[in-house]
Amino acid sequence: MADEKKKGTMTVSEAGRKGGETVRNERGREFYEEIGKKGGETVKAERGSAFYEQIGKKGGDRVKAERGTAFYEQIGKKGGETVKAERGTPFYEEIGRKGGQKVRELIEEGKRAGKAAAAEVTPPEEPEKPEE
Repeated sequence: MADEKKKGTMTVSEAGRKGGETVRNERGREFYEEIGKKGGETVKAERGSAFYEQIGKKGGDRVKAERGTAFYEQIGKKGGETVKAERGTPFYEEIGRKGGQKVRELIEEGKRAGKAAAAEVTPPEEPEKPEE
């Protein structure tokens, strides 16, 4: 009787893990990617993109409170080093050039908008009339 297997001794967590491994082995990683994408699209359609901004901010605030700002500096540096190793310094030169061009375009656009707004607000000057 001691050799008999006990029924019902598996926890919910263990059962979920076992089921997940079975599905992974039968269907593969692509299955999870596909259902995750479908789920994300459904949530976006129901709640809008502002929902993702809201939960992202909550998560970021929590991580910041738990780990501090130094954590972000650390992971940013680590990510930058990884990108540099994978893509090299020419990648940074390229994105820097693109960023500079975009900033230049935005500045010019702002100047044009400022001039247009000033032209609408400022009435044209009347020529001085000679005294009679």
